[in-house]
Amino acid sequence: MRNQWLRLLLIRCNTPSQPYISQVHHLRSLTSSLLHSRAPHVTPKPFVFSHQFTSSPELAVEPPKTPSDQATLLADIFATPGRSSDEIKLDLDLKNVVITYDLILSFLRNPDTDPDVAKRVFDWVLETQSEKLSSKSYNSMLGILVRGGFVKETWDMIGIMKTKGYGVVKGAFVKISERFQKDGLDDDVEKLKELYASGSVSCKKTDGSKENAVDLVCSRISNIIRREVWGDDVEKELQDMNVRYSSDLVTRVLENLEMEPNKALIFFRWVQESGLFKHDERSFNAMARVLGDEDHSQKFWRFVNEMRSEGHEMERETYVHVLERFVKRKMIKDAVDLYEFAMIGANKPSAQDCTFLLKKIVVSKELDMDLFLKVVGVFKANGYVLTNANLDAVIKSLTSVGRMTECNKILVAMEEAGYVPSGSSRCKIAFKLSSGGKTDEALEFMNHVAAPDFRTWESLVKGYCVARDLDEASNSFRKMVEKEGPSCAGHALDVLIGTYCRKNRPVDAYKFVLEMVNEKGVTPWHSTYKALTSKLLAKKRFEEALMVMDMMKDHGYPPDLDSFVQYLSRTGSAEEATVFLQAMTVKRFPATPVFLRLFEAYFKAGRQNEAQNFLSKCPGYIKNHADVLNLFCSRNSRVTRNEAVSV
Repeated sequence: MRNQWLRLLLIRCNTPSQPYISQVHHLRSLTSSLLHSRAPHVTPKPFVFSHQFTSSPELAVEPPKTPSDQATLLADIFATPGRSSDEIKLDLDLKNVVITYDLILSFLRNPDTDPDVAKRVFDWVLETQSEKLSSKSYNSMLGILVRGGFVKETWDMIGIMKTKGYGVVKGAFVKISERFQKDGLDDDVEKLKELYASGSVSCKKTDGSKENAVDLVCSRISNIIRREVWGDDVEKELQDMNVRYSSDLVTRVLENLEMEPNKALIFFRWVQESGLFKHDERSFNAMARVLGDEDHSQKFWRFVNEMRSEGHEMERETYVHVLERFVKRKMIKDAVDLYEFAMIGANKPSAQDCTFLLKKIVVSKELDMDLFLKVVGVFKANGYVLTNANLDAVIKSLTSVGRMTECNKILVAMEEAGYVPSGSSRCKIAFKLSSGGKTDEALEFMNHVAAPDFRTWESLVKGYCVARDLDEASNSFRKMVEKEGPSCAGHALDVLIGTYCRKNRPVDAYKFVLEMVNEKGVTPWHSTYKALTSKLLAKKRFEEALMVMDMMKDHGYPPDLDSFVQYLSRTGSAEEATVFLQAMTVKRFPATPVFLRLFEAYFKAGRQNEAQNFLSKCPGYIKNHADVLNLFCSRNSRVTRNEAVSV
């Protein structure tokens, strides 16, 4: 039946009316992957693929998302706890996410997968589609559980694996051991070692199924290879078993030999040289994953180059597995070489893989710009485009290790790969450099940016204000006004003056505002003037505060009456009050309510004598105003009564 289906597909592929040759290649690769799938074979219906070859746009099937994209969607769907199974199924359908063996592996082997989300995904798949979970899925989940600190759940998972006949592979074993040791769980470490050494965690099913028979043969072959040094005796014992080797069997044996990569490689060579099995893409990839776990990578690189020369591609699963091992062992150069190797092949890494590598490069012990340039160069050469998200992620990583001084090098490297930073990205960089006290780098950045807009300058000023570097903030503001003009400087000036005032330097702030207004034509905000007036009066700089009030009038703002009344009523003199009232209006004196408010403030502050002194300097119409007379009479009567009571 399978051959009949293949012939039908090939007939369709060779039909002259189908012009899309690239789709034929896609179909052949799909056919190959189905033939090598570990899942039970289900014969697809030929008509399902007919839309792939139609020339009608309205019938064209949308290209499938990459495994990485599907894994991201899967994480989003399960991000919220407590959702019902029906809600999850509906969301999966709406987002065209199909649960497959490869998708689960891709999701679980992502180093950024959240442990809680992974548990929800795994438990749901186990309950609804358990056939999509393999030994690899269970081992990957083990690694996630131990990374999340779920000790009890880790042992529970090992118990479940025993009942299913799945073994704990080397990678998961190492992760669990390292975490247990780190957490001081010595008893758990010993228990794990005993189980692994005894093979108790590799118990197989006994239901008599075909898969069970393969497991049994695999276990026997693995035990023969493990227990003795490879030699004629081992080869004879293997030959005497009269085993019919398959891709599945060879792959499983190699996985069982993960902790002994040299023996795994010897077995890999022997089984083909003996004419027992011709290696395919699946067995090559299994061997590559085993060699990728070694501390030295020379064997791995020789092997994967051989694999490609034999016409086999590196699977996504292999790439993710080995990349994770390289990164964990700080073998960043090998990780970059692996990325380049995979990009040349058919199973190209996703855009997220580029970001992941760039982040790892910039947080390494020493920043290797050659590696950084290599990654972005490979990324661009394969048709990808760097985005603001790439830059933001890299800057975040630079900041986390205190390496923002390298930001300009990073930006130049990305621009050489065609990236053009957006205005928001420029603002973030300017702010981070100036707020971090990187003055030289900030200056270099601003000189590098082609025609920075006022928002970039504004962010630079804000950053210096955060760093409390007022000299650089003031100089940057002057350059901003010079290059962008005074009309857009209000916000930056407000931030700058506020910082001057918080540093208790209102006089310097006043001088700067005076310079900007008189020489540069800047119009400060009303709030800027008010903050400055309040701080000047708090310092008893009455003359400067009056000058600020004059500037406010010139710009059409009302005077800061609150600040002046507060100052005059508490510490100001009657002469200052008179000067203020005459200065605040183009008329000789302001309206009567202003006088009343000042008199009330004097009385509230307990300065009756100063109120009386100020009244003596007021014009006659104020002295004789009924409201003023009533205010003073009521106040004097209250004072007289209080004095009588005290007597």
